[in-house]
Amino acid sequence: MSQVPVAVTGATGQIGGRVAQRLAAAGVPLRLLVRDPSRAPRLPGAAAVVAPYGDGDAVRRALEGVGTVFMVSASESADRVDQHRTFVDAAAAAGVGHLVYLSFQGAAPDATFTLARDHWATEEHVRARGLVHTFLRDALYADFLPGLVGEDGVIRGPAGEGRVAAVAQDDVADAAVAVLRDPAAHAGRTHELTGPQALTLAEVAATITAVTGRPVRYHPETVEEAFASRASYGAPDWQVEAWVSTYTAVAAGEMARVSTAVENLTGRPATSFEQVLRTAA
Repeated sequence: MSQVPVAVTGATGQIGGRVAQRLAAAGVPLRLLVRDPSRAPRLPGAAAVVAPYGDGDAVRRALEGVGTVFMVSASESADRVDQHRTFVDAAAAAGVGHLVYLSFQGAAPDATFTLARDHWATEEHVRARGLVHTFLRDALYADFLPGLVGEDGVIRGPAGEGRVAAVAQDDVADAAVAVLRDPAAHAGRTHELTGPQALTLAEVAATITAVTGRPVRYHPETVEEAFASRASYGAPDWQVEAWVSTYTAVAAGEMARVSTAVENLTGRPATSFEQVLRTAA
């Protein structure tokens, strides 16, 4: 096996952490780009390097000698696209051979979900810099859906009867590892990672009730109600718009498409939402 390290960002998070653990278990040498080295996982063959997305010089130094980099999107912020562009520029300057970027389903300049526009802008910058790349556009995380339930057992949002093909985080990690272990086979390709079925939020609520025994229901808000109900959080306008547009994107059908990419990449069927719930129980 090549001793050229694979760089992984977001190793302290849900996806980056899973990917780093899987690669380390397979004997792949790793360079973990982190903001806080004390939080980096201790893995065999892995070296943690401080390289925040917005620090181009630190990122360039961290990526020198790296063959492939797995780029998880930065934390949500008003300047996230600028941070991504800085990171991509640094990767190009470091001579990275292949960049695998974790994007989002339906990434487009006019996507209803505002953050999907950020992912599109990042993809476009990767293309513009001429980097050999693979884009993994994952659906909304199935693991995240129970968190939509309020303390009163109600999921509220303007999703109407739209459907979401939510994907398990473990499936995303397994698919990413398959690409990272053979990046040349996926050069220039975009894989859309989804679950095996698309559910309405009413069906999500019913599934949570069936598996956990906790009564959960879905209440379809209007867009106006959604903004009003989230105003009390004191979040900046861009973040509130992102929260609400998650639901309106579902209503618009932009998160409903089901793909076979997880099975194609991993060799096993994608995990259902019910299975995610039972595993977490």
